[in-house]
Amino acid sequence: MNNMADSNNNIILFDMAKNEMFDINDNLKILRRKLQGSYTIAINKHEITVDVLNGVQLVVFGAPRAMFSEAEFNCLHKYIDLGGSVLVMFSEGGEKELHTNINYLLEEFGIMVNSDYVLRTHYYLYFHPKECLVKDGVVNEAVAKYLDRENENPSKCISFVFPYGASLNVAKPAAPILTSGSVAYPLNRPLCAFYSASKYSNKAKKGKLAVIGSGHLLTDKYINWEENDKIREILFDFLITNNITLNEIDANDPETSDYKMVPDIGMLSSRVRTCLQLQESLNNTGHFLFSADNINSLIDTKLCSLNTTMLPDTVEAYKTLNVPHNQLQLIPPTFNDTLPALQFAVYPPPFQELSSPFLELFDLDSIFGSEKSSLANLAKSCLETKSSEKTIEDNINQFIIDINDNLEIIDHISDSKKIIQTCT
Repeated sequence: MNNMADSNNNIILFDMAKNEMFDINDNLKILRRKLQGSYTIAINKHEITVDVLNGVQLVVFGAPRAMFSEAEFNCLHKYIDLGGSVLVMFSEGGEKELHTNINYLLEEFGIMVNSDYVLRTHYYLYFHPKECLVKDGVVNEAVAKYLDRENENPSKCISFVFPYGASLNVAKPAAPILTSGSVAYPLNRPLCAFYSASKYSNKAKKGKLAVIGSGHLLTDKYINWEENDKIREILFDFLITNNITLNEIDANDPETSDYKMVPDIGMLSSRVRTCLQLQESLNNTGHFLFSADNINSLIDTKLCSLNTTMLPDTVEAYKTLNVPHNQLQLIPPTFNDTLPALQFAVYPPPFQELSSPFLELFDLDSIFGSEKSSLANLAKSCLETKSSEKTIEDNINQFIIDINDNLEIIDHISDSKKIIQTCT
């Protein structure tokens, strides 16, 4: 393998031999169009060897989903030592989800991808919690200098969407570049890291390595979201050119938070007295001590348990107390007061009033009408009555009887002749 620092070839090799999730011919088409103007795109579908990497300026692994052999790791390590550049993209879940072992190589350069998920803790602009919008995730001033935004707050000089990705663990000689900021979880953890064999100087080109926890950021769907395309420029300019020189102070002491694990709530909920995990103890300085090493010692599962260890002593207690050891039976309850005690009413009890009369059953005309109107109604009813059984004489007799009832001439009589004789 020739010394890559002296190579003038502008070849970017996209590896597809490990069943990569991100394919340059599938979901990285926009990225390919942006690179084709200045570089030659090549694809590798075979095992990584010295001959495959010879003359290649940059090797890209788009979230490999297969295992690397030891010979391939040695070849890649030698390739970086001789001045080559490598870009490794990951996805959510890290190695555990991708079923690969590339962390074995990355750990030699101080980088490790965690098997976790980066989530945004509350909704803002983007609906899915794994599409994290980060606005304060820059931890190296070299990014602000590259973007010519040195007058702004360096941590907020660029905003980007980090979709479906994992966080990183970064140690020297590598340096974190982007973090999850103050909103996404895990809080303020590295999302992108750089390694340069030139120890952060812009001298002769040396081998470089860049790792980003979300390859989705460069896919066709997300590359134009926010300023993700600026992240693409930073990645490839760092790996291929000498335009980016990392700030040595920020690289040696990055402003990142410790990786804090969330307890397994499902497991702790099945433990007895789980609140004992928060037991507090003091050291010589008066500060509380608590770590994952002593969490099991703080949970006492023997205070409350279900077993038969006390059964022999319980049976022996019957003999000691002279109590017959019989099977328990139901005891019928006895109540002294069958009814609640009576109390004097403060106010007189309200009784239900009678309902109002049904006015539609009353003939108001017969009650409030005059005698002339009553006689007129009776004559009208007799004239309108048409029946084959009744004659005119019958109608006249009935008319005289009704008049007697209304005018109360003679009480309790139904003979029309007597009524006429009485009136005459």
